[in-house]
Amino acid sequence: MALLEVNGLKVHFHTRDGLVKAVDDVSFSVDCGETLAIVGESGSGKSVTCYSLLDLLPKPPAKIEGGSALFDGVDLLTCDSTQMRSFRSNDIAMIFQDPMTSLNPFITIGEQLIEPLIYNPDKSRAQTRSAARLRAIELLDEVGIIDPEKRFDCYPHEFSGGMRQRVMIAMALINEPRLLICDEPTTALDVTIQAQILALIKKLQQKRNVAVIFISHDLGVVAGIADNVIVMCEGTVRETGDTEAIFYRTQNDYTKKLLAAIPEGAKVMPSRVQQDSPMIEVKNLKTYFRDYSKPLAGARSEKRYIKAVDDVSLHIQRGEILGLVGESGSGKSTLGRSILQLAPITEGSVHFSGTEISALSRHQLIPWRRKMQMIFQDPYASLNPRMTVYETLAEPLLYHGLANAKTINHQVQLLMDDVGLARANLRKYPHEFSGGQRQRIAIGRAIATKPELIIADEPVSALDVTIQAQVLDLILDLVERHNLTMLFISHDLSVVRYISDRVIVMNKGVIIETGETEALWASPQQPYTQQLLEAIPLADPKSERARLASAS
Repeated sequence: MALLEVNGLKVHFHTRDGLVKAVDDVSFSVDCGETLAIVGESGSGKSVTCYSLLDLLPKPPAKIEGGSALFDGVDLLTCDSTQMRSFRSNDIAMIFQDPMTSLNPFITIGEQLIEPLIYNPDKSRAQTRSAARLRAIELLDEVGIIDPEKRFDCYPHEFSGGMRQRVMIAMALINEPRLLICDEPTTALDVTIQAQILALIKKLQQKRNVAVIFISHDLGVVAGIADNVIVMCEGTVRETGDTEAIFYRTQNDYTKKLLAAIPEGAKVMPSRVQQDSPMIEVKNLKTYFRDYSKPLAGARSEKRYIKAVDDVSLHIQRGEILGLVGESGSGKSTLGRSILQLAPITEGSVHFSGTEISALSRHQLIPWRRKMQMIFQDPYASLNPRMTVYETLAEPLLYHGLANAKTINHQVQLLMDDVGLARANLRKYPHEFSGGQRQRIAIGRAIATKPELIIADEPVSALDVTIQAQVLDLILDLVERHNLTMLFISHDLSVVRYISDRVIVMNKGVIIETGETEALWASPQQPYTQQLLEAIPLADPKSERARLASAS
């Protein structure tokens, strides 16, 4: 008998706008040691399906209308709170997609990690604080956290997005569960750390015979790790089968659309790069942050600094899309923020069209802000939840005097047209949109002031492949129509190759390689760049498994 067997699961949301059938008659099974991947676009019901198994859905509006989910013969949908707590503590663990909302900002990483070990409801499995600390430090090291003893006492805000996700993975693995549910666990991770995490999950699976349900929009990842695949759309299963059947002999048009949306190679664009003089010149830029974490026992308590950006020089030509890649913590986002003067510069200079903007005061920077905009990684965090879309798009126009009471409505409507959103949505709030739609709103806000430079910080990292393809094509279209210059920051090398004219590779705060996109892909000079390129997952089961086997 399968470890988990789900039959006829139905989950409906009873909302003010009517009934939403989020999951409609879904069935599947997972055996010990098996990896089942669930793929589909945002809103297809992937996460709701798995959240219902652990009683994590908000009730109301969610209601399980039917079906069963037998785990070792016990129906998870009908068990009481005591049984469910026991399952969550010891047998079933979940890695959530957004680590920042899953981690408590007021409690150190270490305390959150050891909590399930110390307060385990099964007293025979509970551990002492010292033993739990050793286990937590060991696991932090295993998931790729540098200086785990030192990081044990840090708070979530002191970690990058990728590092926070590694902590969430460590938290899920700490009690060695029998079933591991992974909800987009590698979305925020660069390719090398992603490969490490996937290898870690696979190692645990083989060692403990763990069953894995892997929710993902990255079909390259799915190709390498999944034994079987379920394709979901609008709450229903469109196709199911073993991995090779889904990738090589797919029967469903929706599955074919997902596979066709994977970015491959470089997008052929007309030449728009002007070589006369660079728009942005960065010279010997250093951005250091004071390190307030507790020193290790025996270390000197002198001032210490984190060298996020360490003596970086670069230029961006007018009309160019410059890709910036590197692992989590390499300094990519800090460099982008420093260029826009959103992070304090320790040394060096930034010139915009010949003017040294790094020497300007905050008041002097205001007219330059109109020419420089940023698209942030998480649109839900960067959009004000109390402002409607109309207010969000109108604010920069009114602030910079680019619109008045007579013209503002028309200009905001044109922005909605530009980013492909219906004008009827203007009075809605951010929470009423999907992730892809929220990112379109963020892009609309960025282009509202008709900027010359946009810095895009991981703008498609959390989007499924079809929405990602739409947003990338939208960005390319806007770059062409509005003659934009862009610094495109991403850990997804396939995306960078698709969109960029030239690429810079960063590691530990410094630039280690730069070159034209296709030339760098064809002949990377640095071992670190070679390692990044070799770690790109391939949306081909045979090729990806062969790559993983050779890497191990």
